[in-house]
Formats: sequence, C-alpha cells, structure tokens
Amino acid sequence: MDETVKEYTNGEVTIVWKPGLCIHSSHCWKELGEVFNPNKRPWVNPYGASTEKIINQVKKCPGGALTCYLNDQKGKEETKQAEPSGNFSIEITDGGPLLVHGNFTFKNMDGTLIDRKNITAFCRCGLSKNQPYCDGSHKLKSVGK
Repeated sequence: MDETVKEYTNGEVTIVWKPGLCIHSSHCWKELGEVFNPNKRPWVNPYGASTEKIINQVKKCPGGALTCYLNDQKGKEETKQAEPSGNFSIEITDGGPLLVHGNFTFKNMDGTLIDRKNITAFCRCGLSKNQPYCDGSHKLKSVGK
C-alpha cells in the first residue's frame, strides 16, 4: 500500500491526503471543486473554501484518504477524533464498496485489531490491491465490460 502522506494548509486547517487509501469516489471534487480539483497540481487548494466547508467535505471521504485538523490542535485529526463506539451502519453501494458508517473495531486476517472511525469502504469485488479496503479497482472492472 502507498504510504504517502501529503498536507495542504490555509493556516487555519490542514488537509491530510493519503493517496493509498483513496477509492476515487470523486465526492471531494464533485461536491467542493473549488478546493479539490484532480486536473490541477497541486490538486488541493486549501484557500478555495471556508474552513467549515473543508471540514464538512473531508468528513464525507468514504475511504478515509482525506482527513484534516485545525492547526491549533495538531495531532487531533478533526475527522478522526471520535473513539470506536460499536455504533455503526452498513451501506451497500451500487457496483462499489461496502460502506460502514460509524466507529468500530474489526479483526484483520492476521489477528490484528483495527479501530476504524467515520466511514470505511470495504472491497466487495475482490480486485482491490489494498484488501480489505476498497481502492477503486471495481471501476476498472466495469470499464472492461
């Protein structure tokens, strides 16, 4: 898995992007294109919207590739502050990942306990190179049909 981490700040909030977790759902750039634009470099413009809008959009990232923190609270990522509670809901997407909304702990195949927060996208197609998480590979499968 790609362990790259990139940070973009406007001085008030820092957006953290982990491309290895990105499932390319396109919610970020379709819903807040003034901040997230995959056709530009850098693709994140932290000055494109208010801090509140950025935080609200980042919280919608289904794969957890985008997180953020307020700069006066570095180390406490805004989108991952809640502790696992065991309260969650599961959403089956059309042709895409299984989305688990909420905070929970699961046991990986090697027995490791992993805490997940907010939204986790699990692979349903078996093509992901980042198992058990979705990496967007299902989109390649549908292109080949």
